[in-house]
Amino acid sequence: MPRPRVCVLRTAGTNCDRETAFSFSLSGALSQLVHINSLINNQFKLSDFQILAIPGGFSYGDDVAAGKILANELRYKLSQGFKEFIEAGKLVIGICNGFQVLVKSGFLPYDAALRQRTSLIINDSGKFEDRWVHLRKTQNKCVWTKGLPEVISLPVAHGEGKFIVKDRALLKQLEDNGQIVFQYCDEAGNASAGYPFNPNGSEDNIAGICDHTGRVLGLMPHPERHIKYIQHPAWYRKGRDKQGQGLQIFRNAVDYIRKNI
Repeated sequence: MPRPRVCVLRTAGTNCDRETAFSFSLSGALSQLVHINSLINNQFKLSDFQILAIPGGFSYGDDVAAGKILANELRYKLSQGFKEFIEAGKLVIGICNGFQVLVKSGFLPYDAALRQRTSLIINDSGKFEDRWVHLRKTQNKCVWTKGLPEVISLPVAHGEGKFIVKDRALLKQLEDNGQIVFQYCDEAGNASAGYPFNPNGSEDNIAGICDHTGRVLGLMPHPERHIKYIQHPAWYRKGRDKQGQGLQIFRNAVDYIRKNI
């Protein structure tokens, strides 16, 4: 079958688009870098793609708040096409700044009114956190995480990564529905280890969530920065696998589209 087509969305300040596109290409997809204005002006249509990726960076310099301006563009200029994209059974991933965009546009965890019910705010440490972390994969419905080990390592690089919710009822709902995808943890998988294992102070150590379908994923760590084993700082002394642990996330998406769309 034809290679699944991926729209890697970019704008001023995006800086992880090429790495994200390469990760999908390495997984068997056909990646296209698409500026937000090209979608707004109908030079490209979301319906022409099967996967949408919103990569990391500092969109619009993170003015106002991280990801907020791009989130407003998504919500007020592209929401209908975005909703149709999801309703068609297609896949979306938001990484770091892309995760911030998804929660601030109301598309994660998602309701029909696009209310923003969660956010990502300034790290408890008050500084930019840039290092490798351990993540525990929870029992979840997310199609992006199939076959991943219980504990993986990915790098983070953010100043506003603390995940918060408006009320504890929503947090319980996310947990009960299997929408909490990743939690920060120590190397043994203990998700209550605290700082520095949880680099930002996120509630319940949450590093990533998905929507109710399991097809829209947002996470703060960067899987596109661990697609080759030599990218990990311990690759030599610990004898890491020949494949970086982040690559499986992209492969899962490509395999899902091939089987379902």
